[in-house]
Amino acid sequence: MEFRTLGKTGTLVSTLCLGTMTFGNETDEKGAHAQLDRFVDVGGNFLDTADVYTRGVSEEIVGAWLAQRNGIRDSVVIATKGRFPMGDGPNDAGLTRTHLSRALDASLRRLGTDHVDLYQAHAWDPLTPLEETLRFFDDAVRAGKIRYAGVSNFTGWQLQKAALLTSFHGLAPIVTLQPQYNLLARDIEFEILPVCGNEGIGVLPWSPLAGGWLTGKYRADEAPTGATRLGENPNRGVEAYARRNNERTWQVVEAVREVASARGVSMAVVALAWLADRPSVTSVILGARTLEQLDDNLAAAGVHLSAEETARLDDASAPLVADYPYGEPGVNQRARAIP
Repeated sequence: MEFRTLGKTGTLVSTLCLGTMTFGNETDEKGAHAQLDRFVDVGGNFLDTADVYTRGVSEEIVGAWLAQRNGIRDSVVIATKGRFPMGDGPNDAGLTRTHLSRALDASLRRLGTDHVDLYQAHAWDPLTPLEETLRFFDDAVRAGKIRYAGVSNFTGWQLQKAALLTSFHGLAPIVTLQPQYNLLARDIEFEILPVCGNEGIGVLPWSPLAGGWLTGKYRADEAPTGATRLGENPNRGVEAYARRNNERTWQVVEAVREVASARGVSMAVVALAWLADRPSVTSVILGARTLEQLDDNLAAAGVHLSAEETARLDDASAPLVADYPYGEPGVNQRARAIP
């Protein structure tokens, strides 16, 4: 297992992060604890959860595991998130000081710890002034309830505004961004990744295998069935079968298959290795349902693709884009060489 700094902090985290969204839903407590044990046994130290995952059950499962493993808390970096509804009241959601104060305390209780290492805004809140959220983060850092602050699912301008406001007001900085990022979803490269690179914000990609698409389990001529995420729900969110069953998807999947076959590894290993080495990426969030899936994902630890393999995948997965401002004419217009 390799390690990188958490954004521009000095805290080191494993380049693979164990995501826990499946805990309490697709993965029961026994299976979840087996995943946690395996992850730390192979050297992983970074765990990501959220209060909304199975309505708090994911955090409770992680908390029970921490309580049963003496001394393990100081060996792991724990991240959680708040923003989405955890109750039916008008103030039971959002990035307000009112909601986040209660949400953070509830997360700490479920996790059985007095602090989390990374507390993240789970999504943008259009009703709450960003300064209010950022000042809450700063107060929580000063109170010792969180070590660092991060955000998830922000757009480029939202992230840049947050970075500038924390700098201008001397508040705890935004150290990480958690976005969707994989070989089928590369649009964050246009605006969001440049912000992260410019501001030293670490990227924690979710859905690195595109909901299973990049493992080769789906077919163009047959809708998924059985005990898979899309088999159980073909219309599942951004991963929906109808949404992604197109020529570009199969072009990317075939490129991943070719590289994996030549290397003698699974397609998941190739997709994860490609992502882990993208600019500004700190740690890739794994989301396994079973221990077998996790073991396959963990085989990506320490794997680095060659320049030729990376170029093959880059070319096959290049985002579709208009000429301006993100296509070649726009890129050339922004370029400037030293005479």
